[in-house]
Amino acid sequence: FLVGWVLPYEPAWNRSQADRLRDSLHALVNEGLNALGLLALPGLVALLAHDGLWPRDWPLWGQLLLAIVIADCGITLAHYASHRWAWLWRLHAVHHSVLRMYGFNGLLKHPLHQLLEATAGLLPLLVLGIPLPVAQLLALAIAIQLLLQHSNVDMRLGLLRLVFAWAPVHRFHHMKYGRAGDVNFGLFFNVWDWLLGTEFYRHDYAMRQGDLGIGSRPDYPVDYWPQLLEPFKAQHYAAEPKVPEALRRPVNPAGGA
Repeated sequence: FLVGWVLPYEPAWNRSQADRLRDSLHALVNEGLNALGLLALPGLVALLAHDGLWPRDWPLWGQLLLAIVIADCGITLAHYASHRWAWLWRLHAVHHSVLRMYGFNGLLKHPLHQLLEATAGLLPLLVLGIPLPVAQLLALAIAIQLLLQHSNVDMRLGLLRLVFAWAPVHRFHHMKYGRAGDVNFGLFFNVWDWLLGTEFYRHDYAMRQGDLGIGSRPDYPVDYWPQLLEPFKAQHYAAEPKVPEALRRPVNPAGGA
């Protein structure tokens, strides 16, 4: 957060937009649910695991990397499906309602959608018999990655943007211009987007205040409890805003990260 204040990508995103209390409630509830899930994990592993599948003889860092890759695949596919199926989008839209990216709102999710993504990412690990210490480190890694992915730091990644799904890549996923934002679904790595054909990056387009949100829902609720109830109400959509001309122009091959 401090780096985002000193080296901001978009200075306007450092100013509160009456969203700090809401974002704090989302973070508190969702991380609390994650903690409860970790408490239940030993019982779930005992119920679902097949003995001997998890490589317990690997070093801890190797086990964590394996867990990250497996969880990332499942979470990314659930994320991708949430942009394809209307009933999933209703839950996921809560996350896309943000109008700025400053790190903390990476934890903003509807609890039911978080449960869906957690199930997609963790069920294979439970079957494999992931040890509790590895699962705890994985939960920490996911929380840190969500903060990095949604940060307002002016990162210059160079070729690393081809690998890691950090903020310079993920910002395009939060564009408000309809299907233009159906890109860059990966949580940790971009390899899944290369495989899905959804990788996107423009070095010549700077995301600014007004580029983010749900373009067809300018009236989307901004407070915590209305956001939790919104997926279960009748949905009314306005016309999608037009994609900016700068995003529709052919990419200039010269440019940086």
